[in-house]
Amino acid sequence: MTHRKVDLKSRRSNRSASLLLSLGIIAALAILSFADSTTTHAQRTAADSRPRRVNNVQQQTQQPRPTPAQTPAPQLQTPAPRQSPTPAASPSASPAEGQDPGQEVDPDEIVKVDTSLVNLNVRVIDRANRPINDVKQDEFKVFEDGVPQQIFSFTRAEVPISYGLVVDNSGSMKTQLEKVIDATRTIIEQNKPGDETFLQRFVSSDEISILQDFTASKDDLFDAMDKMHTEGGQTAVLDAVYLAAEHVGKHKKGDPLSDKRRRALILVTDGEDRSSYYKQAELFEFLRENDVQIYVIGFVNELDTESGFIRKSSKDKAVNLLNKLATETGGRAFYPNSLSELPSIADEITRDLRTQYVVSYSPTNKRRDGTFRKVNVRIEDTGKRDKRIAITRPGYTAPRGGDNAPTAAPARTSSTSNKQP
Repeated sequence: MTHRKVDLKSRRSNRSASLLLSLGIIAALAILSFADSTTTHAQRTAADSRPRRVNNVQQQTQQPRPTPAQTPAPQLQTPAPRQSPTPAASPSASPAEGQDPGQEVDPDEIVKVDTSLVNLNVRVIDRANRPINDVKQDEFKVFEDGVPQQIFSFTRAEVPISYGLVVDNSGSMKTQLEKVIDATRTIIEQNKPGDETFLQRFVSSDEISILQDFTASKDDLFDAMDKMHTEGGQTAVLDAVYLAAEHVGKHKKGDPLSDKRRRALILVTDGEDRSSYYKQAELFEFLRENDVQIYVIGFVNELDTESGFIRKSSKDKAVNLLNKLATETGGRAFYPNSLSELPSIADEITRDLRTQYVVSYSPTNKRRDGTFRKVNVRIEDTGKRDKRIAITRPGYTAPRGGDNAPTAAPARTSSTSNKQP
């Protein structure tokens, strides 16, 4: 009888211990689950804070109305192919340097061709800022980190352009919205057959939308402009430029014909950035990796010009940002004082985009180390004419990873416009 009581007591003790152990395991799992859900929530919150476009009003998937402006682009002189810093293989490789173009090639032979060209859109002006359009290839001198580079191809031709109009619709632009719409309309009027434009409005980081995706139809773009309106919000200029540069950079990328187009943004704003997700350093790093020129029309005259002993005025900060966006990408900044200046500004922007020189070279530095390379273009001084100034982007970011590019120069074509010295 005594043994039975002890046995029952032992069983009760074991059951209590098992119950406590089970409760401990359940509690631990609950804590882990709570921690995991907290981390997931934090990650989701961080991701949600990134700027993104709201639903587009007009998407490219819609069939655009046929208009005369949508006729196929005319056949133009072929400029050097535009490439992002990450080299992409050409659809049809040219013969390697020194190889007879008519010579038969062993189909099993592996031929390496360097396609890591750096393409520069170069504008040439004189001291009075007047464009010069008669510069010859042998007068261009290209330097990368101070090292002379051999020009691979050279073109000066009028080509179609793909560009985005990025228009500030924030509350600070309320009194100037009419000017903004006039500026936008004036630029669109300059479009030629083959040009493609998208229209993006922005206010804050969560209010960035494409009113009309890429189209050649002026009527569709004018219809989309009717949807522009100002509203309150923390203006996000940097975010709007980042998303627009991303959009125009991806447009028909990889299409050999479309890659010959200029890609640009025309930013219409007062330049007062109040609350962007992206910082300036992040934006300019992205712009260095993507060859997109930025032209600015800045309506800054109504910004606060007063400043304290340390604090810069709103106008000074805006002008500094807008000037940097233009100079870092090889574009230009304009600050109109009246509507009468808009037609000439639109003409200058479109003329710049269509008739710039395209200079391409294969870097002597083949390392894929992700570093920034400074680029400088000079025009040889002949002594017989005024000084000529070459304006282009200040550099590019080298691709990262993979094998270093081959040391052999890319194969030269036999085209007159691309002939090497």
